[in-house]
Amino acid sequence: MSRRPFYLSFVFISLILLQVLVLNNVLFFGFINPYIYIAFIFIYPYKTNRFPILSLAFLLGLIIDIFSDSGGANAFATTFIAFIRLYFFKTIFQKTEVDFEFFDLKQETFGKVFNFTAILTFTHHFLLFSLLNFSFRNFFDVIINTFLSGVFSLFLYFLGNFILSRKQ
Repeated sequence: MSRRPFYLSFVFISLILLQVLVLNNVLFFGFINPYIYIAFIFIYPYKTNRFPILSLAFLLGLIIDIFSDSGGANAFATTFIAFIRLYFFKTIFQKTEVDFEFFDLKQETFGKVFNFTAILTFTHHFLLFSLLNFSFRNFFDVIINTFLSGVFSLFLYFLGNFILSRKQ
């Protein structure tokens, strides 16, 4: 029996706990907050049937919303990047549906992985901060929060990926 479902369940729960218990309480300079829970969207297996990833993304965002009191903004942003990830996956990695079964982010070049994760991260953050502010008056605040929180989230994602890959 495959250990993949157990691994994905462990990652799902661990990322929620890390985000809710630790990272939601981290505010650098009063407004920079890392959102590392979206890493689950990056590592979830690629398949033609998108219903499982969309359902899990919505659930993931909803759980974060419940603990963050953000009114569904995380659920929307997370579900949206889960929806568009397949398009960017095919575009950046030049893969087809035949390659889904054997694909692993660790086998790809750093540049492609960085582009893929950066696009999804900044898209998520822009949507999240836009929905949380919901005003054109705060547009520059949205852009600044998106950029700085996105850079910090990417830094933590790649740092964690480096540390965890070194132990194996």
